[in-house]
Amino acid sequence: MRAARLISVVLLLQSRETMTAAELARELEVSERTVYRDMEALSAAGVPVYADQGRGGGYRLVGGYRTRLTGLTREEAEALFLSGLPGPAGDMGRAGALAAAELKVLAALPASLRDAPARANQRFHLDAPGWFGETGPPPLLRDLARAVWDDEIVELRYRRKDSEVARTAEPYGLVLKNGTWYLVARVGGRHRTYRADRVTAVRPAGGFFQRDEDFDLASHWREQAGAFVRSMLREEVTVRLSPAGMRALRYAVEPHAARRAAEEAGEPDERGWVVTTLPVESMVVAASELLRLGPEAEVLAPAELRERMAGDAARLAELYRGPDGPPPGRGAASGSR
Repeated sequence: MRAARLISVVLLLQSRETMTAAELARELEVSERTVYRDMEALSAAGVPVYADQGRGGGYRLVGGYRTRLTGLTREEAEALFLSGLPGPAGDMGRAGALAAAELKVLAALPASLRDAPARANQRFHLDAPGWFGETGPPPLLRDLARAVWDDEIVELRYRRKDSEVARTAEPYGLVLKNGTWYLVARVGGRHRTYRADRVTAVRPAGGFFQRDEDFDLASHWREQAGAFVRSMLREEVTVRLSPAGMRALRYAVEPHAARRAAEEAGEPDERGWVVTTLPVESMVVAASELLRLGPEAEVLAPAELRERMAGDAARLAELYRGPDGPPPGRGAASGSR
């Protein structure tokens, strides 16, 4: 554990030149006292680490020191080739750069680990797009990616419902979620999210922006995604679910709603049915979702949704009964015998 952390210290100093003890402690999730001990251990091992004193000081490597890190384990080497995303990288115009980087890493590996990429590719594959979704990246994704890489201010035109709006944006990052690309950009001092496939034009605005180094794209996305889901699920219904209905619920409703329902479920009755609260977007959406569960779900409240479900069930029964068909509860095969 400590050996891996010492290697991480050397890599951090190689990539950032100078770092304070506080910065290293935050990056490595250890105390500053641990950082001081690690620096002493590196120095004793012959690594030329030097401490600059005073304001603006910190630790640095002297003499252009570099480590080749030939001590990669097989697990680490294979994990390196799992981290690449060739599909999304290609969408952004970086497939060539990714392939070149993998070749360089492969060339640096000892002969005993040269099969790492083949082993990883034989065992794992990432297919990012969702089922039945549109294929192919958004038309302007590469232009957006270029602006993100270069910290370039751009003029965006964005399709919103039946109109287009223009925005001067500072593109901070791109997110691929379930096959859909999103642009996170600072507009008017706030970070906003735009679907990349709704961007109709990207033009340089004639300048570059200073990136807020404290901004964390992953954290921002988690917060925004969670807030979006919560804002969508504005109403609640009380439902009674059979064991089969409880198991199937996650396939019928939004995952956050399914988790809430599982957490708030009461004790099962003698047949295993439970009563729980389900957050929903609207009563119309709730009816559509709960109909997927068929007879494994019963709406208890509100009364308007219960009545709607009863009406839909009656219409469904009438549809399947037909003018000459069997009554509900009897299949066509049994009725023909």
